[in-house]
Amino acid sequence: MARRRGWGGRPPVDDEEATQRIVAAAVELIAQSGAEISIADVAQSLGVIRQTVYRYFPGADALMRAAAIASVEGFLDRLADEVSGIGDPADAMVAGVVFTLAEVRRTPHLGILLSSTYSDPHPEVIASGEARAFGMTMIRRFDVDWESYGYDDESLGELVEFVLRTMQSFFVSPGDPPRSDDELRRYLRRWMGTAILAQKAPGVAPVDVT
Repeated sequence: MARRRGWGGRPPVDDEEATQRIVAAAVELIAQSGAEISIADVAQSLGVIRQTVYRYFPGADALMRAAAIASVEGFLDRLADEVSGIGDPADAMVAGVVFTLAEVRRTPHLGILLSSTYSDPHPEVIASGEARAFGMTMIRRFDVDWESYGYDDESLGELVEFVLRTMQSFFVSPGDPPRSDDELRRYLRRWMGTAILAQKAPGVAPVDVT
């Protein structure tokens, strides 16, 4: 195994521990700064040279993605708490979107899993399999009986894509000036909520959203 220097005087015992400590350092730095970080930032925090970090991650994009994945469970738990007890699909989705946008502003690496903003210039990434799978994981945490509102797996997948595209628009252009959370909640409830409630179970009259 290659000789490692630095690491605060406590070198990792193997490559797995080294990777975990690099990712943990990146997550902590992002939480402190609320911004993207560089390989140099992480190397400095660990007391190693940049080449040591590059041994495990080819660039900052890969490291930011690893930090996002490491933060997913915590984010999903906080999201579940935010939407707990909300059975109306429109209200739940609006609450989830507003919460997610706020979380991405605080911890921008989470946006990598939802958006092409950070590392990929191609807008089709927002509808990638990875993004849709993450979106499905998110809405499965909601206390919504989706089937009773007429949603099967196919329509839920389309709903996730629609909501991801909506969030992408706010990632790219939050507005000038940006809406407050309350203003955004009203806006989304009026327009996105109407679309969500347009889906109905067979034999059920459309829901009045006025």
